[in-house]
Amino acid sequence: MAIPGYDSSNVAEYTLESAGARVALVAGVVPDEFDLEKSGVEAPVDALADPVDLSAVDELKAIEAVSISLVYDPSRLPPGASPTDVAVAVETEEGWEPLESTVDLEETTVTAVLNDRPPGSTVVAGYDDRDEESGESGT
Repeated sequence: MAIPGYDSSNVAEYTLESAGARVALVAGVVPDEFDLEKSGVEAPVDALADPVDLSAVDELKAIEAVSISLVYDPSRLPPGASPTDVAVAVETEEGWEPLESTVDLEETTVTAVLNDRPPGSTVVAGYDDRDEESGESGT
């Protein structure tokens, strides 16, 4: 999985096929313990897939880019929802925070590319009902 603007030889890639999750990293230090695993965290009500844990994410150093790509189930979208209203969400102390994401309708994946570590270690593909102009949740 390429990260635009980065040489693929500098990208460390991790995949959890059973959960449809992929992470690509460009970082000065990627610990041996870094990996993906199914999460035991309860999925939020608007989840379109099962949550995934990023192990040892706090130990990443000198991060240049992190790309998180998750497969989602479009049949789980609420009635009338746009198929592009999907985002990678990260569990934080305040709840689930949607990240700026790009949807691939053909592959039914959603991808977030960050220039720092995510604000949490558990991620999920979910329905994003925020108003794009205000950033406010519609619920």
